[in-house]
Amino acid sequence: MPWSPSSTHLVLFLPVCIITVDVIRRLVRSRRERDGSSLPPGPTSVPFLGNVLSVSAEWQAEYDQEVVVLNSQSVAMELLEKRSRIYLRSAFHCHSGTIWNGCNFAFARHGDHWRLCRRIFHQTFRADAALTFRPMQLRRACQLIVNMIDDPDEYAFHFSTFSAAVAMSAVYDYEPSPRNDPMIHIVDRFLQASIPAIAPEKAILLKIFPFHWLPGSSLKLEARTGYEWGIKMVETPYQYVQKRMEAATERPIVSMVSDHITRMQECDNTTRSEYESALKHASATAFLGSAETVWKRAQAEIDTVVGMGKLPNFDDRPLLPYIDAVLRERSRTTTFKVSSPESPQGVPHAASSSDIYKGFYIPSGAIVYANIWAMSRDEARYPTAEQFIPERFLTTGRHAAQASLWSAIATMLATLDFGPSKDAEGKDIAFEPKYTNGATRHPEDFPCCISPRSHITKGSLERALAD
Repeated sequence: MPWSPSSTHLVLFLPVCIITVDVIRRLVRSRRERDGSSLPPGPTSVPFLGNVLSVSAEWQAEYDQEVVVLNSQSVAMELLEKRSRIYLRSAFHCHSGTIWNGCNFAFARHGDHWRLCRRIFHQTFRADAALTFRPMQLRRACQLIVNMIDDPDEYAFHFSTFSAAVAMSAVYDYEPSPRNDPMIHIVDRFLQASIPAIAPEKAILLKIFPFHWLPGSSLKLEARTGYEWGIKMVETPYQYVQKRMEAATERPIVSMVSDHITRMQECDNTTRSEYESALKHASATAFLGSAETVWKRAQAEIDTVVGMGKLPNFDDRPLLPYIDAVLRERSRTTTFKVSSPESPQGVPHAASSSDIYKGFYIPSGAIVYANIWAMSRDEARYPTAEQFIPERFLTTGRHAAQASLWSAIATMLATLDFGPSKDAEGKDIAFEPKYTNGATRHPEDFPCCISPRSHITKGSLERALAD
């Protein structure tokens, strides 16, 4: 049948009608759900683009497109804890599923797989079970000092090796080499490829402009590279444990993975496959999750309590409150900043249904972030919040920092001196602290001088390692 002008107009008019009806339907439903409530305040939007031009500059606003950023701790607890059935963890980063390949269950949606991963993780790292890691943590901290004395300029590498070594020892019973370890290399390559690629601002742009996935785009290349290294990071250490368990002549292997592989043998084939997948992802998550007057006072506390003839251990911890205070203050002051150039901290949540909070309407599907940076700078809780003041945490009922961090910082303070690097004329080299972008945050390398304290020798540290 030949086309007529009227039929042509009908074909063009029909899609317009469908779109118009859908828009009206959404507006009516939204108005009914809001019940007179307004959206949370946010930056001024522009036609069609909305708030996309404000992604980097105005992240501290509470609302941007479908992103809600919570700057108050009380509001975050009310929504994310008391209303957790609505605000579920979100796989917000549009391409994070491809990059992370499910290896970090913190980014997974709630479900049976997430619950199984969490149970596996908790069984290994709950407070009482984690006590078994303490001798290993002190040993790795001592090795960290030896490495820093040997090559102080590579301090950033030594720190990352320490963190990975502690996690790998607990999860896989794997002892990385001090330098050029193949397993550490895989983890580093994965993080280098994936962390910058899942920055929230990139995720928002991908959500709004999906054509970034056109062939040849840099984001597509980042995702493919991260995906390939992610597979290696999950499978290589897991296979290492399997091979060691099969070699009956080797010493018994004691680790998170070996323990659950043994339990897995009692499951049927279907359950075993689900268990193994969760175990791989939980174990990978375990090590992905890995001023002068201040350190002088901390050193004085160690010298007074422990003495200069031995290194601190966990028995000394209750007597070293200032070390814990330094750790807590360090954690507070290095949280993510939710404005350019850094990114918000915390796992994103998504509203599974619309919600009304204090008169504000939060639409279904909105991404909700807890702005930990703003909370950590709350002047009501932390007066002079921009200053590094560990004394603010010297109060009754304080919670200790993670044992690995404590063992590292206590051992470093007991054995090393820190100061600014000098130029050719002997003057201090000034620098401005900078931090990396992405889903995690850590300082970029900066010039500094690290040297052993006068009473510390490499031989004494090596003897401590041998004990």
